[in-house]
Amino acid sequence: MEVTFELGYALDTFYFLMCGALVMWMAAGFAMLEAGMVRAKNTTEILTKNIALFAIACTMYMICGYGLMYGGDDFSLALAGITGDGATGVGEDAATYAPSADFFFQVVFVATAMSIVSGAVAERMKLWAFLTFAVVMTGIIYPMEGAWTWGGEDVFGLYNLADLGFADFAGSGIVHMAGASAALAGVLVLGPRSGKYTAGGKINAIPGANLPLATLGTFILWMGWFGFNGGSVLATASVESANAVAVVFMNTNAAAAGGTIAALLLARVLFKKADLTMALNGALAGLVAITAEPSTPTPLQATLFGALGGMLVVLSIVWLDKRKIDDPVGAISVHGVVGLLGLVLVPVTNSEVALTGQLAGAATIFAWVFVTSMLVWLAIKALLGIRVSAEEEFEGVDASECGLEAYPDFAGSRK
Repeated sequence: MEVTFELGYALDTFYFLMCGALVMWMAAGFAMLEAGMVRAKNTTEILTKNIALFAIACTMYMICGYGLMYGGDDFSLALAGITGDGATGVGEDAATYAPSADFFFQVVFVATAMSIVSGAVAERMKLWAFLTFAVVMTGIIYPMEGAWTWGGEDVFGLYNLADLGFADFAGSGIVHMAGASAALAGVLVLGPRSGKYTAGGKINAIPGANLPLATLGTFILWMGWFGFNGGSVLATASVESANAVAVVFMNTNAAAAGGTIAALLLARVLFKKADLTMALNGALAGLVAITAEPSTPTPLQATLFGALGGMLVVLSIVWLDKRKIDDPVGAISVHGVVGLLGLVLVPVTNSEVALTGQLAGAATIFAWVFVTSMLVWLAIKALLGIRVSAEEEFEGVDASECGLEAYPDFAGSRK
């Protein structure tokens, strides 16, 4: 029996760590996607934001975020001394895994939520203003809403989302909609890029500099999502958990495919062209849509859910543009609007989840993250300033914020 326990412990811990590594690799996906979707003159700064925010997320979640989210007498993981000794249960009949593996898996989710903000505020925000917000988002704002959902705590002592029937398997709302809510607040405070909207309501397209890079980023995210959703099964050492992991992988892939096809077809109908950027966002939308519950749909249902996300993201991007909400990469639509869709779709295949609970959870997450983020953004604007000057924006934030160009050997890289 002891040998069986130790083998299960080792397998579940190793699986947890490998899934965490896949989710960490999503940071590269976000970096490549965003670098491809911005103009060449802003590439170095967006890459700097992505690596810096990941480091900040890891550090802040260690210092206070993990403790805030999952309780305990000591808010600091470092002071609590969680090093890998002991065992954490993952179900009545399942094996166990190392506590430090749980922290590692959780911390890369925090970084994912913050990465969503990066693309939405690209090309006109001050680097240090963004990084200041990252400290608060990853250390306080995200852990608090995580405590009310995955942490099982009452919302300000008033009500418990689990008791209302709220469920979010891997984070359509808890991670993706939360990141998009913070991004929306930032975009509203920041305003659109210069030249994006002109007199008469005209919307000017500002194409990205490197669509091959954006496509590579999307494929990296697609691959990383298997760790994001698959790791949320929390075990793989039993027949039951191994089968669950396989179903989650299968449905995650099916939803991404459905989202890609649907977005591409709808873009063809609306724009008379095969819009690659919409196809890329369609794939991500399909992944976000299935994240709330990838374990109960059939493969066909997962494909259809992804397709709904793919169509919705196209319509949402167009709708936000008409309202002069400038999001260079479509992050608010992909992760926010479709994140809400994912939560609403859960009761379709999971009879134990209530639609009212899903809506209550979504409202709680959005209200907390949006309002607190708005207050933080406004405070940063008053204290540090939030937007680069018009001249710096024209020249590119690479020069003013980083002093480096991503493509220095190419003539006209600042255009």
